[in-house]
Amino acid sequence: MNGSRQWKKILYRLGLLVFLLGTIMVAWPVIQANYFPGQKHLEYGQALPLGAITGLPEFSTASPTPTLLSTFHNPDREENQGLLVLAIQDGLYSHLFAYHPTQLDLLSLTAGPWQDEAPAASPDGKKIAFASNRSGYWDLYLLEVESGEVTQITDTPEYEGRPSWSPDGQWLAYEAYLDQNLEVLIRPVEGTSAAIRLTEDVGADYAPAWSPDGRRIAFISTRSGEQDIWLADLDKVEDRFSNLSQTTHRLEGPPVWSPEGQSLLWPGVEDGTYRIYRWEVGSPATAARDLGAGDLAAWSPEGTQIAVRYRLPNASYLTTYQLKNPRLVLPPLPVYGEIRGLTWGRFALPDPLPQAYQEAASAEPLSPWGIDENSGDSTGNRHDLQALEEVTAPYPVLMQRAQISFAALREAVASQAGWDFLASLENAFIPLTSPAMPGLDGSWLYTGRGIAVNTVPMNAGWLAVVREEFGSETYWRIYLRTRLQDGSQGKPFTGQTWDFSARYTGDPRGYEQGGLQASNPPQGYWIDFTALAAAFGWERVPSLSTWRHFYPATRLNEYAFTEGLDWRSALLEIYPPEMLITPTPVSSPTITPTPTITPTRTRWPTRTPLPTITPWPTRTYTPTLTPTVTETPTPSATASPTPWSR
Repeated sequence: MNGSRQWKKILYRLGLLVFLLGTIMVAWPVIQANYFPGQKHLEYGQALPLGAITGLPEFSTASPTPTLLSTFHNPDREENQGLLVLAIQDGLYSHLFAYHPTQLDLLSLTAGPWQDEAPAASPDGKKIAFASNRSGYWDLYLLEVESGEVTQITDTPEYEGRPSWSPDGQWLAYEAYLDQNLEVLIRPVEGTSAAIRLTEDVGADYAPAWSPDGRRIAFISTRSGEQDIWLADLDKVEDRFSNLSQTTHRLEGPPVWSPEGQSLLWPGVEDGTYRIYRWEVGSPATAARDLGAGDLAAWSPEGTQIAVRYRLPNASYLTTYQLKNPRLVLPPLPVYGEIRGLTWGRFALPDPLPQAYQEAASAEPLSPWGIDENSGDSTGNRHDLQALEEVTAPYPVLMQRAQISFAALREAVASQAGWDFLASLENAFIPLTSPAMPGLDGSWLYTGRGIAVNTVPMNAGWLAVVREEFGSETYWRIYLRTRLQDGSQGKPFTGQTWDFSARYTGDPRGYEQGGLQASNPPQGYWIDFTALAAAFGWERVPSLSTWRHFYPATRLNEYAFTEGLDWRSALLEIYPPEMLITPTPVSSPTITPTPTITPTRTRWPTRTPLPTITPWPTRTYTPTLTPTVTETPTPSATASPTPWSR
């Protein structure tokens, strides 16, 4: 009886094992496709987890000849899904690139020593409008897709950017800097007619998006004190503007209409989470619903997918969502430079490529710096510390590779801002023997790969910071006011700065939150120092959790040239391992140590002397016969006090 039961158990276990093995064999292709996105058999449209972003290949500069990608395949897709056009930071400058995950590798469309940003595809797919400072000032341009020819639309010293097409392709809505403020304007694509001013408010109005029915324009505005999405009804004169988002703790980004005009997308950030929201025209009173992660979006021409930029503190990713049963259809691809604009149009590039595209695709990224991979000391062991020329800092030295990058960054900042911001640093290198401030033990300043920029210009209005939350961590973005405010340097400020001085105004919220967010962006033209530093390999570091009550813990001015190293590995480049075992802080040679008295032992104890009684002096009285009377002087009406003199 017992033997029969044992055989039944054995047979049951064998059957269970065979069933599990069969299940794994059947499910293995699905598991491999979902959790190993780098495999070539991955099909287009396959759902992917957003967290699978490690180990993916980065975009690389494409060859002049576009190549089809065999990584994705979907036989049921439409033949003409159009192309994505992205503005990507390409070395020191940003340029336009064409891309499609199934049809075209990344291909450069423009090149040169200037910035090309904010592309917008025309409704007929024949042109791309974009903003550029190739003439020395920010103006609007058109790129003919068929020929690659670029023509200039506007020609003014004031900033003009972020174009959006009318549905008939005859007009452009765009943002412009007028009267020390950002406003939304409308102008015809052809001809010399004057632009029509749509907005005129004390708040900043920018990033317009023209609806497919042609009767509404959505845009960002700070007129309510918050960065919200507003709608302009072109059929109205009175009560033309309405607030769509109406959120108090969420910052909204550039809106974009669906191809049929029934939905509006915009990104929003709240509590460190960046999400894409969808608002329906048919239910205007219903709040926008959450679609997924991202901070910049573009609709596909057929309206079934959206391309999304997803940012981390020091990196950008590109992915696409399927809107029906929302899911990822493209694994998040890391982009080698920051994405400065995104559009998805129904157009195709000619074959063969025009000469303009071939020249742009073959051009090298314009970056004025380079680092020798073998740069180090003469023995090939630890790296040398190099002096920073004409830089004021307590220890103006950096590790050799960081020093090369810093010198190039300093030159670029001085050129774009018009003043030498990096000529003075709060700190550059801290010796390992110097004690750190509380909580700053792991600072990159100890490695020779970190800098702490000077924040004194903030008090004079030449430096502004924007608070950026990523999950539970706080980061800061630094902007520098340009010396020339005629439109030839920098761009107008978009976004809301952080006011640290609000903690001292008596407002409890300002004290508890470590400051308050300004209601309107600062006036004038600015450059994004944080983005420029990232182009040279300098990454910002997160604040400590105590930053609201301990200002140095913000670490808003600290940047690290990590090159993928961790803190300890960076230290080992300049110190031997023995120094990292028990580092003992010693006093700085510039500080005189406090003397300590060492008692000397004696053979016999010394008696304490007793107090001596002092005899009381003898008093002598001298009698006076007649007292002397002293008259009290009477104050004069004309008398004045004698001035006090030293």
